[in-house]
Amino acid sequence: MTEKKCEFDYRKYWAAATRRVVYGLLGLVATVAFVIFLVWAILHPHKPRFVLQDVTIYEFNISQPNLLSSNLQVTLSSRNPNDKIGVFYERLDIYASYRNQEVTLANLLPETYQGHLEVTVWSPVLIGSAVPVEPYLSPALNEDINAGMVLLNIKIDGCVKWKVGSWVSGCYRFLVNCPSFIPFSGQLVGAGTAIKDQLGQQCAVDV
Repeated sequence: MTEKKCEFDYRKYWAAATRRVVYGLLGLVATVAFVIFLVWAILHPHKPRFVLQDVTIYEFNISQPNLLSSNLQVTLSSRNPNDKIGVFYERLDIYASYRNQEVTLANLLPETYQGHLEVTVWSPVLIGSAVPVEPYLSPALNEDINAGMVLLNIKIDGCVKWKVGSWVSGCYRFLVNCPSFIPFSGQLVGAGTAIKDQLGQQCAVDV
C-alpha cells in the first residue's frame, strides 16, 4: 500500500492571498469615495459671491505707439454663502482688462480662509506702466472716452478649496469677472486727477 503525499502549492496560496488583499483595498477605496461623494451631495457647496464695491482710477492714459498706462484701486468683497462649508482661497491673481486684453500687472491677493457665512474684503492697487496694447484699442478707447463711459473688467484667476470638518478638497480652478462701467468726462485720466465710482456690482463666478 502506497502513501499519498499532500504537497502544499505556495503559488496558489499567494495568488489567492494577493487577490483578497487587492479586493479588500478596492473595497476600502470605493467605500471612502462613496462616503466623500455622499457628504458632498448632501452639503452641496455653493460658489462664493463676489461684489465689486468701488473703483478709483488715478491714471488711465494711452500714448503712442499704443502704450497704455493705468493706476487704479479696487475694493471688492467675497461672501461664503455656505453654513457648513469653509472656503480656502489660494493663488488669487487679480488684474484689470479692457476689451479682453490685460492692461495691468497681476496682483497676488493674500491666501485667505473664509468660515461659514463670512465676508472678506480686499482693496488691491492695480498698476500697468506703458503696457503694449493692440493697435485697434487706441481708437476704441477714444470712442469710449468720447461717449463718456469705459467698460473695464476686474478679473481674478486662482484656486479654491472646500473644507468640511477636518476634510479639505483638492484645488479647483476659480475665475471671477467683475464688469465696471467707469464714467469719463470726455478725457483720459492723468496725474493730479482721479475718478472714483461706487458700483456695488455683482461679479460672475466660475468654479
